[in-house]
Amino acid sequence: MSTPPGIAPAPAAADPTPGPPGSLREAWPALAGLSAVFLFEMLDTSVLNIALPTIGRELHASTVVLQWVTNAYAVTFGGLMLALGATADRFGRRRIMLVGLTLLGLASLATAFVTSAEQLIAVRALTGVAAAMTTPGSMALAFRLFQEDGLRVRAATLISTVGLVGLAIGPTVGGLVLAVAPWQVLLLVNVPIAVLAVVGVRAGIAADEPAGLHRAPVDVLGAALGTATIVPALVAPTLFVTEGVRSWQPWTTAAAAATAAVLFLLRERSARHPLLDLSLVARPLVSSGLAYKAAAGLATAGLGYLVTLQLQLDLGWTPALAAVGMLPQVVVLVAGGAFVNPFVQRVGLERAARLSATAVVSGLAVYSLLGRFGYAWVAVALVLVAAGMRVVGVVAGVNVLRGLPKDRTTIGAALTDTATEVTAGVGIAVCGTVLAALFGGGIAAGHWSPRQSAQFHEAVTVAGLLLTVAAAALVGWAVLRTRNIADDPAGRADAATAGG
Repeated sequence: MSTPPGIAPAPAAADPTPGPPGSLREAWPALAGLSAVFLFEMLDTSVLNIALPTIGRELHASTVVLQWVTNAYAVTFGGLMLALGATADRFGRRRIMLVGLTLLGLASLATAFVTSAEQLIAVRALTGVAAAMTTPGSMALAFRLFQEDGLRVRAATLISTVGLVGLAIGPTVGGLVLAVAPWQVLLLVNVPIAVLAVVGVRAGIAADEPAGLHRAPVDVLGAALGTATIVPALVAPTLFVTEGVRSWQPWTTAAAAATAAVLFLLRERSARHPLLDLSLVARPLVSSGLAYKAAAGLATAGLGYLVTLQLQLDLGWTPALAAVGMLPQVVVLVAGGAFVNPFVQRVGLERAARLSATAVVSGLAVYSLLGRFGYAWVAVALVLVAAGMRVVGVVAGVNVLRGLPKDRTTIGAALTDTATEVTAGVGIAVCGTVLAALFGGGIAAGHWSPRQSAQFHEAVTVAGLLLTVAAAALVGWAVLRTRNIADDPAGRADAATAGG
C-alpha cells in the first residue's frame, strides 16, 4: 500500500539481535574481559609460587602446609570444573562467569586479612572455586561469540597468549614486588583483574538466550561422583612424590579415584539426564581433542618436572640460571601465538592438531633419549614441546567445542581443562615414582656420586620413554578417530557434520 502524500514512510525496524562479530576488533570488550580471566589463572599460580618461601616464614608454615596452599587451589579448581561447567550450560554461561568473577574478587580481597596458613588455604580453596566457574567459561564464551572457526582460533590464541605472558612475567614481577611490598599484594592484584573482566564481559557479551541453554535437570549424583573422581586423582600424584611409592596413602588415594571413576561412568550410562552425555564424548572431534590435550598434559608436565631437576641438581645450575635455561620454552609459548592462525589456515584444523601433537611427543622423545648429552638437546626438546603445545592447546580445544551441541560448550571446555589437569598430575607422578625407584639416596642432596648421576640419567630415560609411549598412543588413537574428517584449510568446517 502506498504512503499518503506528505507523510514520511516509517523507518524500517532495527534488528534487535545484531549478528555475530565479523572480526576480533568488533568484539574487543568481550575479548578483553575473557583474556583477563585467563590472565588471572596463569598469573595467580606463577606469582604465588615465588612467594611461598616468604609466606612460610611469615605464617610459620611447614613444607606440607605450604604444599596445601597451592594444592587447595588446584584440587577445588580441577575437582569442580565438570560440575560447574554443566551448571553454566543450564543456568547461563555469562551469569555463572559473573558470579565466579565476583567470588574471585572477594576471595582475593580477603587475602589482606589473612593471619594464618589455615586461613590462606581456605582463601585459596575459594579462589579455586572461582577459577572453576570462570576459566572454562572464558573459552566457551569466546567460541560462542563467533560463527567462523577461523575467528574462533584467533580469539582462543589471543586469550591464551595474554595468559602465557602472565605466566612468563609472573615470577619476575613477583620477585620485584616482594622486594618492596608484602606478599599479600601479589594476590590482591587479582581484584583489579576481576573488575576488568566483569566490565568486559558485561559490556561485550549478551546474556544467554533461553533457547541456547541445556534444560535437563542437573545430575547431582553424577556431579558428586565426578568430583570424587577428580579430587583424589589430583591429590594422588603429590602423595606419590611426597610420601613415596612404599606408602599406603598414595595407592589408597589412587584406588579411590579409580573406584569413583567406575561408579561415575556407570551412573552416566544409566542416568536419564546425565551430567556428561558419554555419546557426545564419543564423537570423533570431541574424543580426539581430549586425547590430544591429555597427551600434551602428560608431556609438558613430565618434561617440566624432569628438566627442572636436571638443570639444578644434575648440572648444578643456580635457580636463577635454571630459569634462564627454561627461556626457550617461554619464548616459543609467548611468541608462537603469532604463527598459530597462519599455520591453521594453511593446513586445516585437523592436520594442525595432528602435527602439533606429534611435535609434543617428538620433543619428549628427544629429551628422553638425548637430554643426558648436554643442554643443547634439552633446549631442542623444550622448543619442540612448546611449539607443539602452543598449537594443540588452541586447536584441540576448539575442535572439542566444534564437536558438541551449542548447549554443551561450557562443559566441553571444562572437559579439556580437566583432561590437562589430571594427565599433568599423572605425568609428575610417573616421573616421581620412577625416580624414587631407581635413584639411591636423597635426590635433593648436593654433590651426587657418579653412580647417582648415572641412576638419575637412567630414571629420566625410563620415565621419559614411559610418558612418550603413553602420549604417542593417545595421539595415534586421536588420529584414527579423525581419519575420515576432511581438513578445511580456511578453518570453516561445518561443526555439526564434523562432530557427528
